[in-house]
Order: sequence, then C-alpha cells, then structure tokens
Amino acid sequence: MVNLKPWFLSKTIWSSSVAGIVSLASLLGIAVDSGDQSALTDAILQSIVALSSLIAVFGRIKASARIF
Repeated sequence: MVNLKPWFLSKTIWSSSVAGIVSLASLLGIAVDSGDQSALTDAILQSIVALSSLIAVFGRIKASARIF
C-alpha cells in the first residue's frame, strides 16, 4: 500500500468505531438497526472531510511562507 492518509479519513476506523458505539448502545437498551449504523458512519465521514477542508483552507490563509 503506497498511498497514505490520516487515520481519521479511514472508513474502516470510523465503521469500527460506530459498530462499537452501536454495540454499547445496545447494551444500554438503545435499539439501532444496520441502516442507521451505515447512515451514522457516512454522516461522520462527511463531517470529518468538511472539517478537514476548512482547516486546510484556514491554515493556508494563515500561513506565513509560500508553498513551492
């Protein structure tokens, strides 16, 4: 595997995290079906990508050196 990406952009990490949260919720008596779990994972990933984009733009605006 040659391409590198931050851990927080990994679908595997987020899917596993959501699965763990759903399992914990189930233990606490909160019912979550697989469709909701998938939608929750997608929403989290979209939020992370949007936030990463904003941070990148803000960082570039505040940068004190040129990119070369």
